[in-house]
Amino acid sequence: MFVIAIHQEQLDLTLNLSDTCDTRWPQRCDRQFYSALNPFAEFALYLKSSHTNSHRVEKFSWRPYFLLTVAPLCWAGNIVLARGVVDLIPPVTLAFWRWTVASLLLWPLAHAYAKRDWPLFVRHWKVMLFLSLVGISTFNTLIYMAVHTTTAINGALIQTTMPAVIILISLLAFKEKVSRLQSLGVALCIIGAGLVVLRGRFSTVSDVSFVRGDLLMLAAVILYALYSAFLQRRPSIHPLSFLLYTFALGALGLLPLYLLEIMYSPPFVVNVEVVASVLYVAAFPSIVAFFCWNYGVEQIGANRAGLFINFIPVFASIMAIVWLGESLRAFHLVGMLLILSGMVLFNR
Repeated sequence: MFVIAIHQEQLDLTLNLSDTCDTRWPQRCDRQFYSALNPFAEFALYLKSSHTNSHRVEKFSWRPYFLLTVAPLCWAGNIVLARGVVDLIPPVTLAFWRWTVASLLLWPLAHAYAKRDWPLFVRHWKVMLFLSLVGISTFNTLIYMAVHTTTAINGALIQTTMPAVIILISLLAFKEKVSRLQSLGVALCIIGAGLVVLRGRFSTVSDVSFVRGDLLMLAAVILYALYSAFLQRRPSIHPLSFLLYTFALGALGLLPLYLLEIMYSPPFVVNVEVVASVLYVAAFPSIVAFFCWNYGVEQIGANRAGLFINFIPVFASIMAIVWLGESLRAFHLVGMLLILSGMVLFNR
């Protein structure tokens, strides 16, 4: 159902063995053993830990970077699918059922942790409500509304501004410092992503006309940048508890808009395509992507993690090559090289 299920037996062993050590993250006594056991062991320890917002990886690990690459891959598929079902399901309806189904899928795994973490949730309900509304309810609904009126080029191009917005919010809200080298890395990432979405012709920028969907996409970018920057303020609850609470609150926040939409919008047919679409967006762009993204932001920080958003247009281009029969062009390779170079510079 999600990424950690790939090695279920090994992960179960990892979680059982982790009970013998200190429950705080990271667990230095077992790190090398768990890493040798399977490549998702460190992530399993993260899920096991209940202290999820006050620690950082003490030495380099490739796992946060790998998982932060999985998240934009899922989100690229989310955008492609959303454009494909614009005539099948209304945007708020898609968003509401996405988070409702995702909450139901998480319930068997998360309800015990959520029950244990309830006092902490109540104590920090304001920040939990804020993260749920900006990162769950509003962000994705705005994207689903935006793809009804904006083009693929405009939508992908606007999303490449998210790393810069995350850094700006971090500077203003948390006084985080960014060096000149890191600023250069951000610029390279944005240029590389722009090269991909503009298909190697920057002259296309002069032909871009902004419509209602572009403004909605820009608002969505700002909201998710807020979500990413303020993740460090979330309470020290289990990752499964955090996802279950925010997904459920996000769905609840959409309920009034969903009821209004089904009352005043033309009825839609619930067919196999609609059900499959909801299941996909509930599982991959929701559970898998948010697991990976929240873990990565915690381990390497919002500024560094934000650069991985630039992979969304890259993956979207690859999906177009695979599913739409487009060919691999030189600008794809150059754009990917610029993005990777920018990420290396920022993380130095």
